[in-house]
Amino acid sequence: MKIHPAPQNSTEWLEARAGLPTASEFHQLLTPKFEIRTGEMPKTYVAQKLAEKWFGGPLMSGSGSTFAMDQGSILEQTAIPWYEFEFSTPITRVGLCIRDDLKAGCSPDGLIGELSGIEIKCPEPTNHTKYLLNGTVPPDYLCQVHGSMYVTGRKQWVFMSFRKMFPTLIVPVEWDEEIDKKISEALDSFHERFEAGWQKLLELNGGPPPKREPMTFAHEFRSEMPT
Repeated sequence: MKIHPAPQNSTEWLEARAGLPTASEFHQLLTPKFEIRTGEMPKTYVAQKLAEKWFGGPLMSGSGSTFAMDQGSILEQTAIPWYEFEFSTPITRVGLCIRDDLKAGCSPDGLIGELSGIEIKCPEPTNHTKYLLNGTVPPDYLCQVHGSMYVTGRKQWVFMSFRKMFPTLIVPVEWDEEIDKKISEALDSFHERFEAGWQKLLELNGGPPPKREPMTFAHEFRSEMPT
């Protein structure tokens, strides 16, 4: 595993993940039961990643930064310190983790020791209550959790749903060989279509994309890593 040093949600982090399939997006390639998706969703995802690579950076709409800022603030100020105190376990903040074979990446909320990592969600109260009552990793996040293990090579992961004034949901997840194979298969299919699409774009353009100016954002995301 390689770790890109740029803080999460920084310009450099956004540029590093452009065109790279990441664990938080694996649900566009796989269902919650880890069946490979067909139809428009995976096609759109390939097109998105091709557009990012062609543009040379993320496709920013100028919106959506408020949630990232709020989430980062809760993680740094409350959720992560709560976990570290409750379990006497430090959490190491990292930027973008990339598999050694460069097939995929992930940006975990933290790494725990040498064997584990953590994904923390801070949902609105109704969803958090649903998660507590079910007591399992919500289906929408299964691909992200197992995808993070696929990218980092770690055999354990922790899913945590945190909300002030509520109990906290902690779900340990173990690495699963069959799920790992399904993720690998889905990514092989993605990269095959991605490379074919890239060659098509080069052909249509008559060569590589034009060089662009260094990226700047009107709404720079708050870093989710301490400075």
